[in-house]
Amino acid sequence: MRIPFFLRFATSFIFAALISFNTSANNRTHPTESANWSESKQTIVIGGDYNFPPYEYLDENGQPTGYNVEISTAIAELMGIPIEIVLGDWDDMRDGLHQGRIDILQGMTITEERQKEIAFSPPNVMIQQSIFARQGTPAVTQLDDLRNKEVIVQSQGSMHDYLSENNFAAEIVPVTTHVDALRLLSSGKHDYAIVANLPGLYLGKELGLSNLTVVGKPFTAGGYTYATLKGQEPLLAQFTEGLTILKNTGRQQEIYDKWLGVLEEEDMIPWRQIGLGAGLLSVVMVLITAAVTMWNQALKSQVAKRTAELHEHQKQLIQADKMSSLGVLVSGVAHEINNPTSLLLLNLPLLNDAWRDAQTVLDQHYAQNKDMQLAGLSYVRIKDELPIIIEEMNEGALRIKRIVEDLKDFARYDPEQQMELIEINLVVQAAIRLVDNSIRKSTDYFSVNYNDAIPRIHANAQRIEQVVVNLLLNACQSLENNQGAVHVQVYHDKKEQQVCISVKDEGCGIPEENLSRLTDPFFTTKREHGGTGLGLSVSTSIVQSHGGTLKFSSEPNQGTQVVLSLPIPTGEQHAG
Repeated sequence: MRIPFFLRFATSFIFAALISFNTSANNRTHPTESANWSESKQTIVIGGDYNFPPYEYLDENGQPTGYNVEISTAIAELMGIPIEIVLGDWDDMRDGLHQGRIDILQGMTITEERQKEIAFSPPNVMIQQSIFARQGTPAVTQLDDLRNKEVIVQSQGSMHDYLSENNFAAEIVPVTTHVDALRLLSSGKHDYAIVANLPGLYLGKELGLSNLTVVGKPFTAGGYTYATLKGQEPLLAQFTEGLTILKNTGRQQEIYDKWLGVLEEEDMIPWRQIGLGAGLLSVVMVLITAAVTMWNQALKSQVAKRTAELHEHQKQLIQADKMSSLGVLVSGVAHEINNPTSLLLLNLPLLNDAWRDAQTVLDQHYAQNKDMQLAGLSYVRIKDELPIIIEEMNEGALRIKRIVEDLKDFARYDPEQQMELIEINLVVQAAIRLVDNSIRKSTDYFSVNYNDAIPRIHANAQRIEQVVVNLLLNACQSLENNQGAVHVQVYHDKKEQQVCISVKDEGCGIPEENLSRLTDPFFTTKREHGGTGLGLSVSTSIVQSHGGTLKFSSEPNQGTQVVLSLPIPTGEQHAG
């Protein structure tokens, strides 16, 4: 008896997938087994520190970002090298390099001791180290001033290696990240912390550690390079060549200015203020009133200029963050998935019609042979279940098509911010489809209530969808286990003439002192998990540009509710 077409197709698909998976696993070789990395086409695993901003860190979506990540991505595209960037604890990354789990580290400082077993590329930036201490601590002019003190350093970092190798007469306190070092010092423990200058200044500002200050300006500089184990020079040569091309074309300088230039400028501001203050002091001796007036005017001008620069930079970050996480995905997924999906949607109705036409003959044959089977199952069972199977396959193909279209709409860049009359229910439905996987992983109790008689609003559907996606992800991330619920409700506030979207979770809640800071740029309670603090700040800007509001209410250990309210145009107020 012949096996039905749909079962043979499914079996072949599964068998081919298993063979592909097994072949991929068996073909994974260690870097030392291939000298020609570009032709081997294996994926190169690049390791780095998950909390070393602005060089490398995890963003609010848990994706690698920063100067090193953008440089590595540019080199990979230029040289045609397939890569996977993995960020984690620096200890684990260094161990992974020695164990073969990591092929190359994208950021490591050159030291004499490390060069005994590690090969380095030419440096693309210089890393300077600074000594941090609590305010009121005397200045440090040299490392010898730290003798017999308790000094915090990053475990297996360049300063940890240097102090250990030189048997430095201080009590070394190794910690996992720069964040741990600064927080430990700020809490009143130990005497000093030695961390990289730019990350230290960046994190101190982000974490609000106002009791810390630099007591020893950058005292040493080391080349920051790509690093592999010796014996893997062919791989290193490819990254060195790519980096050289980026430098010669000016691309490396563009990436440097984007991530590091602004921070270096901020680091220099206190010294320029000191010089300006000295000049003003001499003017004060001649005319106090005129000097004070000039100072105030200069300060206001500088603040206005800096505010405009930060606003422009924030707009660039919004689009860059969206496009880096979805741009490449959508362009590939839309093409690769739409073709087979269209084939399924085209052929499944034909398969269903063929089954119906064949049923008359099969029924006659079954009347003569009551023990008739198809695919090892009784004909009666196949007759009942096959139409259902075909219908479910057709619904699944339609769902795939809708998801791809939602992704394309979400990632599309709209420079004009086009506003139009939209159905808010459709926007919420699209957002839920986009984060469906996160919802399923986070909670077993998700519910949504729509209001069919709700007026349309004047808005940019893509931007409002972005806000709803962010609120849903925040709700999912707040849950401690999948027993906590998330509830979404769309309703019409007739008194205020607003359309409202409520996202309520049963998560960990937010302390009262943090509620007023939720929408501040770069404020986040998830820094250790890669949060950047831009999500709600960006969402608030979008909502305000639509004339709406975001209201938060929360109790620790009880959950959080966020209500997004958008105004209804005058002509639509009675349309529902």
